[in-house]
Amino acid sequence: MKGILKTKGIRTALLIFLVVAGKTCGQSKTINIWDKKVPGAIANADYKETNSDDSWMRRVTNPRLDVYPAPAEKATGAAVIICPGGGYSGMAIGHEGKQVAQWLNSLGITAFVLKYRLPDNTIMADKSIGPMQDGQRAIRLVRSRAKEWGIDPKKIGIMGFSAGGHLASTLSTHFNAKVYDDADATSARPDFSLLIYPVISMREDITHMGSRINLLGEKPSSEQVSYFSGELQVNSETPTAFLVHSMDDGAVPVENSIEYALALKKNKIPCELHIYEKGGHGYGLGKSGGTESDWSLACGRWLKAKGLIN
Repeated sequence: MKGILKTKGIRTALLIFLVVAGKTCGQSKTINIWDKKVPGAIANADYKETNSDDSWMRRVTNPRLDVYPAPAEKATGAAVIICPGGGYSGMAIGHEGKQVAQWLNSLGITAFVLKYRLPDNTIMADKSIGPMQDGQRAIRLVRSRAKEWGIDPKKIGIMGFSAGGHLASTLSTHFNAKVYDDADATSARPDFSLLIYPVISMREDITHMGSRINLLGEKPSSEQVSYFSGELQVNSETPTAFLVHSMDDGAVPVENSIEYALALKKNKIPCELHIYEKGGHGYGLGKSGGTESDWSLACGRWLKAKGLIN
């Protein structure tokens, strides 16, 4: 009985936090991530950005970061760049963006919601690297301006949900890839990654096919499939990771997280993987009251154990 009451208390506290955070934590500003022309961009006057009720975004042509500074009295120096999911066809900027940023603020973490370009041949020369270009640039920008935001440049993480998790894992494994011309020598390597029900692989047997088609097209080469399958690209420099998945995920098979975790283990990279019996897909911070709704509590403990928060 005590355990049940404790669990209910934790969930009640999380719900109270979500209400309070919405009132006390807020976005300070939005910054464009490219100073000049977006690399590989193709002008298309008919391609217009849409934003449905500030929760679902499509057709981004101007990549940017929404900045959510940690409250001064809680700031730990850690920062996380969030990549919302949406199958590489849209972005769930509400429950996988703003709400998550507010939760990170409550832990003393400065958060950035990345509104990245979604792969589309009509606006970019190579759609397979468009999101990665924006992600690398975002990490470099946050790290180069760390002092301005009170951030420790060695405590900058990347976080991704679903297809945003694919982008986050790609940035974790291909941070040295030269995908745009830039004289900036700032490292694009995340110091840690938080991957929540992520698409990791482009292999046909376990991928989310919609994300694969949107990123690589209908008939990608075997080289493309391998390059963009994170579990095949892990090496000794890949950052530590915290992963979450549900066994009954009908959109992105749980094998994505399992195989990435095993690849990290093989390369002696510390990681933590939480697999829940139920939860399905796309639950954000969790509202069902099921066990998957507690993943953020486990994540907070992991961040603390890693010395990233107090």
